[in-house]
Amino acid sequence: MADLRTEYLGLKLKNPVLASSSGITGTVGGVKQCAEAGVGAVVLQSLFEEQINAELGGGQGSSGSAFPDEARAYLQNLARSHGPDDYLSLIAGARDAVDVPVIASINCTSADRWTDYAARIEAAGADALELNIALMPLSFDERAEDIEAHLLSIVRAVRESTRLPIAVKVGPYFTALPRVVTGLREAGVNGVVLFNRFYQLDIDPVALKPVPGNRFSTSDELPLPLRWMSILSPRIACDFSLSTGVHTGLDAAKAIVAGARVVQIASALYVRKVRGATEIISELSDWLDTNGYADVAAARGRFAESEHYRPEELERLQYVKALTAR
Repeated sequence: MADLRTEYLGLKLKNPVLASSSGITGTVGGVKQCAEAGVGAVVLQSLFEEQINAELGGGQGSSGSAFPDEARAYLQNLARSHGPDDYLSLIAGARDAVDVPVIASINCTSADRWTDYAARIEAAGADALELNIALMPLSFDERAEDIEAHLLSIVRAVRESTRLPIAVKVGPYFTALPRVVTGLREAGVNGVVLFNRFYQLDIDPVALKPVPGNRFSTSDELPLPLRWMSILSPRIACDFSLSTGVHTGLDAAKAIVAGARVVQIASALYVRKVRGATEIISELSDWLDTNGYADVAAARGRFAESEHYRPEELERLQYVKALTAR
C-alpha cells in the first residue's frame, strides 16, 4: 500500500487530502466528522474581515472591498452573534477535538486593523493560517499593478503579525499570475492555493434579480487549476495546494502529478457527503499502487519531468487541436 504521508506548510500530514473551508468545517462537530473520515488536515470555515472590523468598532475596510452596503451590514450583524471571539473558540475547540492540523481561514480584502487578529489566531492554537483574499476590482481606473500591490500589502501586514505558516488562496483572474505568485513568495507566504472559487452568479430574467449559479464545483472545473499548477509548481519554491474540481481519487492524482502537495475538497463533501473524503483517499491510494508509486512524493510533479512537458507549446497545440477537430 502506498505511503500517503506528506508535508504542507511545514505540517506533517497523514495524507494529502484536506477538508477545505466550508460550512461543514464551521463547527467542532463538523471538524470531527472530517477528521474521522480520514482527511490530512482541516481548513476552518472563513471568518470575514468585515466581521472582525465590526467587533473592533465598525470599520468599513479599505479599497477593494467586495461587499455592497447591504452585505456589509449583514456581516456586521453576523459578527454580533458569531464573531471573532467565537471563531477563536472554534479554533481552540477543534484543536482539542482532533489529532490533525487545524488551519484557520480569513476572507479579507484589505490590510486594515484586523491584521492584529492573526496573533490571536496563533494564540488560540491554529497550526496555520489561510488568507482567502477575495479582491473584486470594480473601478475602471484601477490598474493591474495597483491590484497586485494591494494584495501584497495585505500579505505583508499579516506576515508581520504572526509566526504561523501562511497560505494565500488566490483567484485565477490576474494578468500575470506567475509574477503574482512570485511576489507572494517573496512577501513571506509558505503556500499558495489554486484557486479561490468565487460566488457563481446567475440571473432570474423575469424577476431581474441575482440568484446563485453553480453552487458546487465539478471535476470539469479541474483543468484550469491543473494548467497553472503544472506551470507554477516546478519553478516557484513554495507549497502548492489545488482547490476546485477535486471529486475523485483520480482528480487528486492529476493534481499531485501536476505538482500539488495537497488537494482541498469542499463541494465533494456535500455531493459525496463527508464520507466521500474516505473514498477519495482510498481511490488515490489505489491509483498510486496501480501505477507503481511507493508514496505520494514519488508521484508529485512527475508531469514536469515527462517528455511531454512543454507548457509554452502545449497551450498553443491544444488550442489548435480544439479548433481543427472534426
